[in-house]
Amino acid sequence: MAAQQASLDVSALSRYGLASALAGAVDGEDGWVRAVGYDDVVHGDLDRTVLDGWNHVLPVRVQHRSGALWLVNSPALERLGALAAAHGGIERDATGRPTGRLWRADAWLREVLGGRPPSLRAVGARLAALGVTHVTDATPDQGAGGLLAEAVRREELPQRVMTMAADAGLPPHPRLSVGPLKLVVADHALPDLDDLSGRIRRAHTGGRPVAVHCVTRTALALTLAALDRAGRLDGDRVEHCAVADRGAAAELAARRIRVVTQPTLVALRGDAYWERVDPADRPDLWRYAGLLRAGVRVAASSDAPYGDPDPWTGLRAASERLTASGRVLGADERVSVEVALRGMLSSLDDPGGPARRVAVGRPADLVLLDRPLREALRAPDADHVRVTFIEGRIVHGAQYLG
Repeated sequence: MAAQQASLDVSALSRYGLASALAGAVDGEDGWVRAVGYDDVVHGDLDRTVLDGWNHVLPVRVQHRSGALWLVNSPALERLGALAAAHGGIERDATGRPTGRLWRADAWLREVLGGRPPSLRAVGARLAALGVTHVTDATPDQGAGGLLAEAVRREELPQRVMTMAADAGLPPHPRLSVGPLKLVVADHALPDLDDLSGRIRRAHTGGRPVAVHCVTRTALALTLAALDRAGRLDGDRVEHCAVADRGAAAELAARRIRVVTQPTLVALRGDAYWERVDPADRPDLWRYAGLLRAGVRVAASSDAPYGDPDPWTGLRAASERLTASGRVLGADERVSVEVALRGMLSSLDDPGGPARRVAVGRPADLVLLDRPLREALRAPDADHVRVTFIEGRIVHGAQYLG
């Protein structure tokens, strides 16, 4: 999220607009041109050759809207040392020449690029203004936990933060916790069943449940098979579960596997999903109510920065299921704003479990609204937030109590 704010957002541009923006871009403080929001359907295929034609002077890296892929030009490949690097995410053609596509290579990029990570202070302030008191960071890579721990310690992030990163040995802090281990089942390179079940088993042996990224039927089926082989641990969950038919929902419920879904992605990308997916998948996209009916514990999240971090937008999206064009995507998957809110108020380590309540002796993580909650939920909007408290401290809106 912090890096996105300092990047060139190309999501609203045409292919011609993307070419013009990159051709005229200036490098940032680190000497790079960093762009986000690339969509292969809107902008067409990209590789190093295409990017070189638009800008062959500055190192350019462009992130796919999914976050799973970076596209880089030849100066970028040279600066990264990718021409000779052995990282498995560096796509190469039949001759061994890098194509400029870097798959799931964020950790490697951070290591090679070095430098100081962006401050999270603006992110923390933005979330506090939205009334967010708790955050789960789903970055899977080694080192992400340490970055978050430092941001919490420096008060850049006032929220309570649970990390899914691989580095679990973090310094103790009352607002920092270690959650499930994030595992990514990447559809462009599906893992071997033995490999995936082995990773799950090792996480369980270390006392950590797993949070498995699944966005296709195949990925979900593979995950269920791997969990069956490795054994289940309370707290295991599926992130996204973007395609799940009734049978899959029943299998999730039978194994007591939680699901964290993202209604805002329906609002942001629902039209694209409708056009691009197999028509047979449309009724099974981004289920919410159907999962609940099957007995699955479900909670909504934002998937920011790829989804909207505003939880009030998430409440509307869960109840309306409206795409940008006004199409209803999955009418039977709509839930009330009250149901969606209860999911958001569940504990970070128990998504879809009981909602946290205001009670004597409980942590004072509270949001003061400008009207009664019942009225606010009739038209969910972040403008209703007046003051946000975390641990009894005002982290946003002190002027309203002044």
